[in-house]
Amino acid sequence: MTPARVLAFLGLIAPPASACDLALALAVDVSGSVDAQEFRIQMDGLAEGLRDPLVSEALVRARANLMLVQWTGTARQRVTIPWTPIESFADLEGFAHAVATDTRVWRNYSTAIGEAISLVLQEFERGPDCARRLIDISGDGPSNEGLDPSSLHAELRARSITINAIAIEESEPELTAYFFENVIAGEGAFVVSAAGFKDYPARIRKKLLREVTQQTAKLGPIKIRDHK
Repeated sequence: MTPARVLAFLGLIAPPASACDLALALAVDVSGSVDAQEFRIQMDGLAEGLRDPLVSEALVRARANLMLVQWTGTARQRVTIPWTPIESFADLEGFAHAVATDTRVWRNYSTAIGEAISLVLQEFERGPDCARRLIDISGDGPSNEGLDPSSLHAELRARSITINAIAIEESEPELTAYFFENVIAGEGAFVVSAAGFKDYPARIRKKLLREVTQQTAKLGPIKIRDHK
């Protein structure tokens, strides 16, 4: 059975629409705690997650728009790949290739999660008009500079923007709990845990699959804590 038939059978995606169903901002941590190899694992893992047959099928059928942000300390957040419409598998492959080859912007700064979210909120204001708006943020530590991420939750709710997170617990074993309490927001928001950077590729694939196939129901925040 093809990926498309599997998804249709499970009722995980809607028929092709004429308008964008999903605007997805991918925000990647490039703070000082992330070394060169770990940065590479994140970018390659994210690119391969986007290329997964079920993920790519769902993104194309949703006519999604994708954007990539690199973020670290205060005033150091940048859109490195702007909003890109995904209307074909060629579009998806082009975006995945851009992710895999994206050059790191910063190396030695703090962790300002709230500032990263604030930048993405600004980008949504001038971004595509999509039915769902979602921020997918990865990180390996709690916010230690700038805006408190929880201070933005009211605005996120008012604008119907959801934040999901992947907590890379390489040196922060309680990071999933921190993200659950302070970072994620919105209907059905959830946190995926990665025991370390080596687990990131498998975990980001699982996270993307859940997000783009709308498997989250109206259940409120849910933790995915297994490390399979």
